[in-house]
Amino acid sequence: MQRPAEPEDNEKENKTMDISIVGSGSIGGTLARQLAHRGHTVTIANSRGPASLAQLADETGATAAETTEAITRARVLIISVPMGALPELGRTIDKHLPADAIVVDTSNYVPGLRDEHIAAIDEGLTESLWVERQLRRPIIKAFNTIGAASLASGGRPHGDSRRIAAPVSGADATAKQTVIALLDELGFDGFDAGDLGHSWRQEPGTAVYTTDLPLDQARKAVDAAVRSDTAAWRERMAALRQ
Repeated sequence: MQRPAEPEDNEKENKTMDISIVGSGSIGGTLARQLAHRGHTVTIANSRGPASLAQLADETGATAAETTEAITRARVLIISVPMGALPELGRTIDKHLPADAIVVDTSNYVPGLRDEHIAAIDEGLTESLWVERQLRRPIIKAFNTIGAASLASGGRPHGDSRRIAAPVSGADATAKQTVIALLDELGFDGFDAGDLGHSWRQEPGTAVYTTDLPLDQARKAVDAAVRSDTAAWRERMAALRQ
């Protein structure tokens, strides 16, 4: 697989941004804490409403809001919800998300355990391409390969041999650079992993998924990914329900 060029170091610098996070589970909640701590203006929302987010807002300095309000505010919109919630969320995004906002999808498809079966994905469609269709906007696939515990405490400074790397996929090179810069702020090495058609290489079960690899090894893992590993992973997850 041909590797896209990385942005120059001076292009990785990031400014404080309006970041909205829809979903307050382990990944969404952790990102709210980490990004607010670094000075970003973070708005959080979930399906249960702002009252359910009061404690998280108090802990992080983020603002709890209704989903429509959070979407309207976003310069970067991070989606961290079960797959079944995406079609309805896509309709709200279509009406209220600013045209120049970046949409980041962190989701992983877990049929039979967390998600209902989605025929198109089961038949071979890349997860991110299905998500993009539901959200009706171009998306960047990121943050899905780092477990919540590592995301919360695994950030490392530049030059640390334990610094975890994470693939970032999508069509918009500028949007990918923005997400890579956010990862860098959090202490991770984001790297351009190509377009969404190749994003199956970072799906669950592949060699880069939750393995906390450093940059060189993570790149090799993405290049050497085997698509059937994701199907095998899904079967193992579904078996846990039985």
